[in-house]
Amino acid sequence: MSLAFLLIAFLTVATAAVAMALRNLIRSALLLVASWAGIAAFYLWAGAEFVAFAQVLVYVGAISMVVLFAVLLTRPSRDEAEVTPASAGRLLPALITGGAVLGVLVGAIVGSPLRTTAKPPPPVTVREIGLQLMGPHAAALVVVGALLTVALLGAVVIAATSRPADPGEPR
Repeated sequence: MSLAFLLIAFLTVATAAVAMALRNLIRSALLLVASWAGIAAFYLWAGAEFVAFAQVLVYVGAISMVVLFAVLLTRPSRDEAEVTPASAGRLLPALITGGAVLGVLVGAIVGSPLRTTAKPPPPVTVREIGLQLMGPHAAALVVVGALLTVALLGAVVIAATSRPADPGEPR
């Protein structure tokens, strides 16, 4: 493995781990953006320029802004952000589920044949991918974009709870 790969992998995993460990949602979202940028750097390192640029445009650009707006619009006050015993009781099932997913992923990675003697696929240019996306697959691209937008907006609507109006607080 090259030094560049190890550095990209370490920084990507480190920013994702710190994002999960922090209690401040804004800082966690910003570190998540850094982790997505690390994934784009990995794609560049692997030679998938189109996927790297799509990662930067879609995740680092658009999705990160939607996540930040969703956090800012739905963030409860500090009084409501306390950990309740009911949510603390869900820690063990969450850890078991996360461990099961990790086990499946590690099993799939270890069990996959990593042969380097295979013949490389024919090169595909960014122009050819763009022509395919904007040609025969344009409708599917629009439907996927609309579906993701509706799902994210629906999540914001569900997460936004109406709070009782305080008589002393201006509207």
